[in-house]
Amino acid sequence: MRIPPVVNTSTSLALCLVVAAGAAASAAPPTPPSPAADEGIRFALPESSGQHPVGSTELHLVDGDRSDPWATDDRARELMVSIWYPARRAIGHPRQPYMPPGVARAVDESGSFQLAGPGRIDWAGIRTEAAVMAPVDDRQARPVVLYSPGLQISRTLGTATAVELASHGYVVVTVDHTFEASAVEFPRGRVELQKPMSGIAALKQVMDTRMRDTRFVLDQLAVLQTGGNPDAEGRRLPKGLRKALNLERVGMYGHSGGGATAAETMRVDRRIDAGINMDGTLQYSDSDFLPVAREGLDRPFMLMGKANQTHLNKPSWASFWDRSTGWKRDLSLEQGSHFSYTDAQSFVPALDEHLDIPAQLREQYIGTVDPGRSTAAQRAFITAFFDQHLRGRPQDLLHGPSAAHPDVRFID
Repeated sequence: MRIPPVVNTSTSLALCLVVAAGAAASAAPPTPPSPAADEGIRFALPESSGQHPVGSTELHLVDGDRSDPWATDDRARELMVSIWYPARRAIGHPRQPYMPPGVARAVDESGSFQLAGPGRIDWAGIRTEAAVMAPVDDRQARPVVLYSPGLQISRTLGTATAVELASHGYVVVTVDHTFEASAVEFPRGRVELQKPMSGIAALKQVMDTRMRDTRFVLDQLAVLQTGGNPDAEGRRLPKGLRKALNLERVGMYGHSGGGATAAETMRVDRRIDAGINMDGTLQYSDSDFLPVAREGLDRPFMLMGKANQTHLNKPSWASFWDRSTGWKRDLSLEQGSHFSYTDAQSFVPALDEHLDIPAQLREQYIGTVDPGRSTAAQRAFITAFFDQHLRGRPQDLLHGPSAAHPDVRFID
């Protein structure tokens, strides 16, 4: 599971796919880690700022009506998703690991995002603040927000924002796109790694598969809401989860290719009411735009980019902006970098304290923006967006520049 830090992934989805595929091909199959767990470095994600304790669970979803396009044995499409939710209480429940053990092994052996050699970081020992299987605060139905990660990146890298939104009363569902994600761990320890994929045709298959994955997840949440258990193993669900789902208020956000997935899924599925694209291009190549960039959207959507990724300087974003008739904003984290919109914004500085990461590599990941201010700004604007468009609570923060968040520029 290796982020290719030297590529400008905002240039085109095709370039991102080619470089990431090359990184995946160099990764060996996961094997048990050799050093003891207590020898590795650990870090903590920023604590959430909302009033709710956060609970977590996961679902293994199997789409019996769809063959997996990347498998060679004609198997049904399988997904793993995490659900983060406001809990009644967290005491007495173990904390959710940041990564499942099989994913942690794959990350460690493939170079820990090019930040350290094998055994230096204890990915398996890092814990989030979420309480596993804690009872859900089901006193009211909560808006549901979906998260899609970047191309060939794990849902793990969106954990901090998912926990933050859950602490503010949202049910957040983070999705791994199997065989495209770097590593996905299924029940009983089965781990599926990336498949090699490159070229425009493969990329279009990726985007179509992601869109279908997302719509299938929404279908399975509807099964859950009506009293069913969509987990393929029939595992026990947290008490109160069904009652906490308000599928009449659904949002979606994503990073990089996940942001493109959010926009493209909104185009074809009106169950999604509002969306956010965090630094994801909307073009397969310089002359081949995604359909959503050519058509736009008629519902609220927010672009969150950086200095070289705005609707004023990226053709696919300009096309999307000009054709979108719904509420819209374009925000730029001016000194950020592509992976500032992931947990790398927090863990790269934390690991730097122990690993002395080269300044150029650090900047390629997270730019030169102050990490604490960047995290606070993203939390504030993302939460405000969903509060306004899923809860009907107008937010002054969305009207213009904020002295509290000087690193964010409104692009008119």
